[in-house]
Amino acid sequence: MALIVQKFGGTSVANLERIRNVAKRVARTREQGNEVVVVVSAMAGETDRLLALAKEVSPRPSQREVDVLLATGEQVTSSLLAMALQDMGFPAVSLLGHQVRIFTDSNYSTARIQSIDGSRLERELKEGKIVVVAGFQGIDQEGNITTLGRGGSDLTAVAIAAALGADLCEIYTDVEGVFTTDPNICPEARKIPKISYEEMLEMASLGAKVLQTRSVEFAMKYNVPIHVRSSFSEEDGTMVVAEDQSMERVVVTGVTYKTDEGKITIKKVPDTPGVAARIFGPLAEANIVVDMIVQNVSEDGFTDLTFTVPKGDMTRAVEIVEKVGKELGAKGVAWDPDIAKVSIVGVGMRTHSGVASKMFAALASEGINIQMISTSEIKISCVIEAKYKELAVRVLHKAFGLGEEAVQEA
Repeated sequence: MALIVQKFGGTSVANLERIRNVAKRVARTREQGNEVVVVVSAMAGETDRLLALAKEVSPRPSQREVDVLLATGEQVTSSLLAMALQDMGFPAVSLLGHQVRIFTDSNYSTARIQSIDGSRLERELKEGKIVVVAGFQGIDQEGNITTLGRGGSDLTAVAIAAALGADLCEIYTDVEGVFTTDPNICPEARKIPKISYEEMLEMASLGAKVLQTRSVEFAMKYNVPIHVRSSFSEEDGTMVVAEDQSMERVVVTGVTYKTDEGKITIKKVPDTPGVAARIFGPLAEANIVVDMIVQNVSEDGFTDLTFTVPKGDMTRAVEIVEKVGKELGAKGVAWDPDIAKVSIVGVGMRTHSGVASKMFAALASEGINIQMISTSEIKISCVIEAKYKELAVRVLHKAFGLGEEAVQEA
C-alpha cells in the first residue's frame, strides 16, 4: 500500500460536475489499495471574486481579514469533495489548515510554512478514511488564519507529502504535464516525461506556470517526487524528480518567457565603492525584488546601471531610484515596461559548450536585439523587446531541437 497525496487545482474543481469527477479519480486511487490525502484549491475564479468583495467593502482591507476571507474558498471545495466521496460509499473527512495544524509565520497573504503536525492526518488515515485538506492556508503561532500566496495549494500538497513521507505527490491541473515551451505560442512543443527539480525550479521562476516556485523548492529540499498530470486525461504527465545522468544528455530542456517585468536604467552614476548599495538598499527596504542587473564599463569615473523589477512595482521603484540618483549626482533615470525575458533551461548546460553562442545566433538570425543577459549553471536569460517574445520562443525552441519529432544529441 502506497501513500499518495493528490492535489486538484481550481479548474479541476470548477463546478459540481468536476468535483464529482475528481471524487471518482480519488476513489479509483483508493480502490487500488492506496492511502490517499487530497488537497484542493478554491473553485476557479472564486479567489478573485472574494478579493473583489473585499475591495468593495474597503479600498485598503486588513490583510489579516483578507486571509480569513480567502481561506473560505478552499473550505467550500474540501467539504463538497468529502461529501461526494461519502455519497459514493467511501469514508472521507475534510480538514482545514488549522485542523491539520499547518503552522506558518505571520506574513499574511504570503505566509511561509514552518511545520506540520501530521498526527491528525495519520490518525484519520489509519481509520481508513480519505482525507481532504483545504489547500492554500495555515495558522500562525497565535492561531490566526494565514494564506500561502497564489498557487499555495501546490505548496500545501508537497509539504503534507514531505511531512507524511508519502510515496508520491500528484499535482492535477488543466494541462497534461510540463512542456518544452508554451504550446499556445509554439505548436511543436512537446510534453517532457521527466524533469529535474532544478530545471523545474528555474522554469517556474522564469515564467512556466505549471507549478508554484516555492512548492518545487520544498519538493527538492525533502526529495518529494511530483507527478504533474491532467485532471481531464488518464495519460501520464511529467515526473519532477532528483537529477540523474540521463538528464544531462539533453542540453536544453525547455524555453520559457516572462513579460511581467520592467527595465530601469540609472545613467552616469559615480563608479565608486558603495554606490550599488545606496541604490539597491532603498529598493530592498521597500520590498521591491530586483532581478537582472547589468553595470556598464566605467568611463571617466561614471557608469550606467540597469536592472529589472516586477511591473507592479515599477512606479515605486522609479520614484526611489530618481531620489537616490539626485543624491548621487546621476544624469537621469530611464525606464521601459515593454520588455520580455526569454530563457533556455537545461542541466545538460553544465557539460556542454557553445550553448550561449547558439542562443545568441538564433536570436540574431531574426533581428532580435539582446538588451540584457543573465546566466546560471543551467539557464541563460535574455531581455528583449516585448514585441519579439513569441518569435524568440519559437526560434529558440527550433534551434535547440525541442520539437515533437526532434532527436537531441547525446
